[in-house]
Amino acid sequence: MKGFPIRDFRTATTVLQSPEEVSESRKIDPGKDRTKIIPVETSIQYIKSDAYKETYGDQQVWVHYRRNHKGSLPPKKTRKTCIRQGVIATGNPCPICRDEFLVLGHTNIELLKQFISPHTGEVLSYSKTGLCQKRHLELLVAVNKAKDYGLITFDVPFRVYDYSEWNTGK
Repeated sequence: MKGFPIRDFRTATTVLQSPEEVSESRKIDPGKDRTKIIPVETSIQYIKSDAYKETYGDQQVWVHYRRNHKGSLPPKKTRKTCIRQGVIATGNPCPICRDEFLVLGHTNIELLKQFISPHTGEVLSYSKTGLCQKRHLELLVAVNKAKDYGLITFDVPFRVYDYSEWNTGK
């Protein structure tokens, strides 16, 4: 049986490793495994469940999240993504990545409304919510899709016209 070559840089020799040994060495912690795809319908049921209310209470999912960063000033942008190769790659994932049952989708209105400002109707910034760049982009797409389908109400911006351009009076 053919194995995978592993190079030992200390002795400059190559060791063959069998596929069984490779799979044993890459055991994934079940708490950090994100390879299982959760449907949006399950996420909607989760938001209505007692487990969600016990975890988050009456507050938004991002309220208790606090970004870890070195130094006194936080970086301007959040990280690109929290999940790499199906595993949580950071010690402090963003609010959406840390809970596997929170799935961003255009039909998950209760979750989307938590990231929309009640005063302006705009999507909150990633610096306020702490979302990683990947999830923030998914959030923007889901909110725009929900607005297109009419699932989220929003105010149409008022247009100011210069009527002198169309005035035909002499």
